[in-house]
Amino acid sequence: MKKKYFFFDIDGTLTDKATGEVLPSARVALKELQAKGHFVAIATGRAHYKASGFLENVGLHDMVCCGGGGLVINDELIRNTPLDLEKAKTILKEELDLGYGALLMLDDSVDVYAKDDKFRQQCGPRQEPTHYIIDPNLDYDALDVIYKMYFSIPREEEYKLKHKDLLGNLRFRPEYLMYQYDEKHKGIMDMMDYLHAPVEDVVVFGDDFNDMVMFDPQWTSIAMGNACQELKDKADFVTKANTDDGIYYACEKFGWI
Repeated sequence: MKKKYFFFDIDGTLTDKATGEVLPSARVALKELQAKGHFVAIATGRAHYKASGFLENVGLHDMVCCGGGGLVINDELIRNTPLDLEKAKTILKEELDLGYGALLMLDDSVDVYAKDDKFRQQCGPRQEPTHYIIDPNLDYDALDVIYKMYFSIPREEEYKLKHKDLLGNLRFRPEYLMYQYDEKHKGIMDMMDYLHAPVEDVVVFGDDFNDMVMFDPQWTSIAMGNACQELKDKADFVTKANTDDGIYYACEKFGWI
């Protein structure tokens, strides 16, 4: 059997979105793929500090994380690319000038930084474990690295942002807009380059809009049955829903396990 290089999204693909738990059949599939000698990795927008526990939980050791900016090889973070600093500061200045609260991730941790607490005052706390560091003396202009940014701008006011699309952005929660490194495709390409492996042997699994960048005609792209229609339209194969053993079904169908 020819070795394949699998990259799995987490939420809605490996996990049940209703419970956040890894689906038992997906866990079995990961184990059987590794036993067959395939390379099996995670591809996620999650920051490294958030995804590393999940990686351990599912028994894997390699990962494209931080939206493609982070690479983990054999449990070691070998790269973590921040946002383009000039573009990040342009966006930051615009949204601050418009009066919105900001939170900045400046390292690989639960810490977020701000000059004031306007973000929480305007939209409430960030919907994940967070340590807030509010420092009135924080000099945004002097920052030399920014990994993620969060702004308390309502969706209906996004039209005010002239520089919004300078960097990848999305809303995991309706209350705030997040900017993060958004190049999962490049992360996969970089991983394959590091492994000296042919990209045509890549297989990706995903379920949502943010996975569309991973779907490339150079390799095999599989959409879950519970995926958004746009991703299904771009896929080489649409498997069953993840809660209906979709990962195991596809891997068995293609003879990978």
